[in-house]
This record gives sequence, C-alpha cells and structure tokens, in this order.
Amino acid sequence: MRQERGEGVGTNNKAILFKKQDYQSLKQECLAEGTLFCDPAFPAESNSLGYDELGPQSSKSRGVQEKRPKELCSNPQFIEDGAKWTDICQGALAVASLTLDNELLERVVPHEQSFTKNYAGIFHFQFWQFGEWVDVVIDDQLPTKDGKLLFVHSEECSEFWSALLEKAYAKVNGSYEALKGGRATEGFEDFTGGIAESYELSKAPPHLFKLMQKALMLGSLMGCTIPLLLAFFSHHLFLQGKKK
Repeated sequence: MRQERGEGVGTNNKAILFKKQDYQSLKQECLAEGTLFCDPAFPAESNSLGYDELGPQSSKSRGVQEKRPKELCSNPQFIEDGAKWTDICQGALAVASLTLDNELLERVVPHEQSFTKNYAGIFHFQFWQFGEWVDVVIDDQLPTKDGKLLFVHSEECSEFWSALLEKAYAKVNGSYEALKGGRATEGFEDFTGGIAESYELSKAPPHLFKLMQKALMLGSLMGCTIPLLLAFFSHHLFLQGKKK
C-alpha cells in the first residue's frame, strides 16, 4: 500500500478502479464487439433503485423503465453549451455548486465523453472515497417513468451529464435511495476531497464573512440550505476543496 501511494495510486491522476472496472478496457471491448455496455456491478434492475420506498415491491418503483439517452431524445449531449448550475432542475445542491468551478467539475466529470464519437453506452466519473480518488464506471441506462428521467435531470432535455453523474454516485452508495436525505456537505467532500465546515447563521461567529472570503479565495465550494422547520442557513465552507 505504501509503495502504491508513492506511485500516486489513489490520486486524481491515477484513481483507484471502483469494483476493479477499467473504463478504457471495457469501452474498447464493447466497441470491438459492437455492443453497448451493461454494467453487471450496478444492473438496470429494481434493486439498484432502492430497498424501501424505492424497493422492488414499492408503488414508487412500479412502472419504472431503464432507458438510454438515445431512447429519450434524437440527439443526446453529454454537456451542452457548458455545464451550469441552472442545468440542475431537481435536487442535488452539491452537483449544482460543482458547476461553479470548472477545475473541480472536470475532475469529477471527465469532459471527453460523448454520445457520438466512440459511443459504447459507457461513462465514468471520479469521487473522493475514504482518502483516495476512485474511478466509477456506469452504463447509461437511466431510470425513467412515463418517458421522463425519474431523478436529477438537466434543464435541457437533451443534456445528460448530471443524470449520469447521479447514477455513478448512486452506484458508489449502493442505490439511488441511499442518496435520499444525504447532506450537501457529504456530496461536497466526495466531489473535492476537502473538509466541510457548517455554520448556522443564528449562531455564526462574527468573522463568518471573512471565513467565506477566505474559502472563496482558496477555490472552495460553498452552499446554503434552509431546513423545513428551521429558519436559518447553513454555509458549507470547503477550505481544502482543491488540495487533493
């Protein structure tokens, strides 16, 4: 392990292969065979959706169909006219905030992917997990209902990077349902490798504004939330967002 660390294994430039799945090898194999990738480690089945509210017997999972982007629109794009926070139409504060920093975004969402050149139904993303970067491979079969994406989606119906990113994150966590109720700080840490700090405005220190300025100067991500029953904001400062 120490030797691997010395060789850069686990860094963003040499990420660990999640489930030992190598993106380039799997893609070339599919291209050579003329097939589209189907991920055996996170299959397009009800078990990948969840275990309770989204479990196989749940009414919410009834009628859900897994479809590839090319089945949902005639000209799907991975990223269309650049990724913007306004692209995210449903949930995922951490994903929306990620679009505000191109360097961090390209670390998590490799931009060379597309639905045209060498398309094989396979994509990959990178997350910070337990002290190292991991490269996560997925197929592009996405949960839909009545012909529409069931979870996170872009404002542009032909853009799919956010939905695919969510699927990769669901794979890391075991299911889509496992993402429900998660805190934005968890997503920020997994997207940056940084350390999260939260402040409640009603109890915030007098120098909070200076802390926020410092965080922004360091290239940290920042977000705020309003809990349903509490009238305050929580500012999540990621003071080491670009250090890993």
